[in-house]
Amino acid sequence: MRKKEPRIATPKIPLRIDDFATTGQGIATLNSELIINQQSYSELVGVKVLLWNALPGEVVSKFQIVTQKPHFIEGIAIEFEKQSESRVVPQDKQFLSTSPWQILNDQAELFAKSNILVSLFTHLDKTHPINKDLILNIPIHQSPKNYFYRNKMEYSLYYNHDTEKIQLAVHYRGSHRKMPITSSSLELPAIFTRASQIIDELNRTKQEARSFQSLLLRANQSGEVSGGLLENGKPHPVFPNLTDTLLGNTYSYSPGGFFQINLPVYEAALLQIKAFLEDSTSVLDLYAGVGTIGLSVTRDKALTLVEVNKSAYEELAANSTRVIHATNNQLIHPILAKSEEVLDQISADASVILDPPRAGCDQKLIQKLCEVQPQKIVYLSCNPATQVRDLSSLLQNYDIQSIQGFNFFPHTPHIESLVLLTLK
Repeated sequence: MRKKEPRIATPKIPLRIDDFATTGQGIATLNSELIINQQSYSELVGVKVLLWNALPGEVVSKFQIVTQKPHFIEGIAIEFEKQSESRVVPQDKQFLSTSPWQILNDQAELFAKSNILVSLFTHLDKTHPINKDLILNIPIHQSPKNYFYRNKMEYSLYYNHDTEKIQLAVHYRGSHRKMPITSSSLELPAIFTRASQIIDELNRTKQEARSFQSLLLRANQSGEVSGGLLENGKPHPVFPNLTDTLLGNTYSYSPGGFFQINLPVYEAALLQIKAFLEDSTSVLDLYAGVGTIGLSVTRDKALTLVEVNKSAYEELAANSTRVIHATNNQLIHPILAKSEEVLDQISADASVILDPPRAGCDQKLIQKLCEVQPQKIVYLSCNPATQVRDLSSLLQNYDIQSIQGFNFFPHTPHIESLVLLTLK
């Protein structure tokens, strides 16, 4: 099959990158004709251009188009007239696929992530007043390690026709094409070592790469690795569980299930949540996963934990049972349900923990919180944009007491946001 020709764009007036978009690309406005593969387009003047591999202050003279819509273009910068002093050489050749902010030095990355939160909360402040000191001084908690921090990786498999060997691979950004890799600075070293061993075995036994969907591996903080190959057209195997310790509490979890990726910085977030809920006697932990928030920080309180995913709930129930036996606290109750389906569990005298997926909270849940008005809400979010959306409703009845960022994913645009709300 003939490969599709890449769309290479050259603006007559080079693009000046003004800022980062909240999604992590450098953003510019097209102020001139755009030449795409030798064809000129003047009607695109004024559209926004969002570019990976581009930093604020840089001037881009050529880029590859990945996506084109009527009002914006997404792409990858490939030639520059000026580059930022904050730019550094990326560690991995596949950085655009896995951690596109490897081109940004550590100090500039933290500054950019703080600015993303400041921008979102400043916009919220226009309609729902917030203490200005909180917005202007949002701390970002650093990760102890900026490389080799991920405890989970899922690799693609690539067949190299020249060497007739299978290789580990990732997908090119914005493409189904695969890029073979020979090293990676993202995951815990034990994961890449085990992945390489599995690939060696596939090649030794003359397996076909197309037989496999991917290679899923996870490691705990002790370096034990679990997981394996996922075959096309077959049910995923059940891999042995791993255990890890958070704030001195041990948790069991499956390699393919939900468990935080960067545990050391997650512990820093847990310590903050624990401090927020010190004086609470009853806590409702929604979107509880395997229970690592509630069971770590409020195991001595009346605690209800709600999780919808059946496999995660089974681990939550097992983790809850261990805590009950260890503490003799009979007031810990895991529930298998959607958070928006247990609205009767919300009470005025119970503090609430929210840790929803990237889509944020269900609006029925937000409405119920506004009606019942618990004294405290602690909201940990992996997507500050949807967090701010949910807060716009909650701030009718609540004040923000704390806003903090946590760098769970160094060298990516992702930032975890922790907010404490108290009843007005």
